[in-house]
Amino acid sequence: MGYPGKNTKSYDTPRHPWQAARLAEEVGYVKTYGLRNKREVWKAQSLLRNYRRSAMEMLAGITEGELTGHVKQKSDDILAKLKRYGILSPEGGLDDILALDTRNFLDRRLQTQVYRQGFANTLRQARQFITHGHIAIEAKKITVPGYMVTKEEEMKIEYYMNSPLKSESHVQRPAQIVQKEIAQIEEVQEDRRRGRGRRGGGGGAGGRRGPGGVNRGAKGPAGKGSGNRSTAGSAGKATKTPGGK
Repeated sequence: MGYPGKNTKSYDTPRHPWQAARLAEEVGYVKTYGLRNKREVWKAQSLLRNYRRSAMEMLAGITEGELTGHVKQKSDDILAKLKRYGILSPEGGLDDILALDTRNFLDRRLQTQVYRQGFANTLRQARQFITHGHIAIEAKKITVPGYMVTKEEEMKIEYYMNSPLKSESHVQRPAQIVQKEIAQIEEVQEDRRRGRGRRGGGGGAGGRRGPGGVNRGAKGPAGKGSGNRSTAGSAGKATKTPGGK
């Protein structure tokens, strides 16, 4: 027996520190479930490993005959516990324990349940709500994000009675944040519509103008003819002057 005041490690670390596939899998769990670090992944994996080891030992005893005595009692206790937490289906047996995955245990964490039931907008926020004492189960405050939630407790998750989040008008409530985001989106769309109206109503009534502000509608034979007549008139005046002298 260890020293009562000293915490003992409840999980096994990987035997090999550098394995690309395992590291990528652990990082994926951390991101998907909003975990603080890889220790929480290792805890779930160690828990899964222990259940698998027990199931394989009991299945080995079944090959020699039916389970009896304390072995059968241990098997019933393990199956009942996994079914109570919703990790196994009500019809599940020892064979189904070998098919479990780390996700089955991570899904039952209080942090995951708080997020999936809509008490928080993100998994990170769900963890913050729990650690700050805003989440309760049956009016009892729970401040451990890794708390394993049973099927019976799953529908009894709520905001703590003394928490400011208990008020539906609190700005951090998911419903209020969604309404705020919708209002922001509508405001941006309205600004865009107003911008299009200003650009569309600014055009003049004249013809199209080309480079340098020249009116393209003035081009044509008439324009060229008027230019020629003015040139010819100027030439006539220039030739008439010497004759008059």
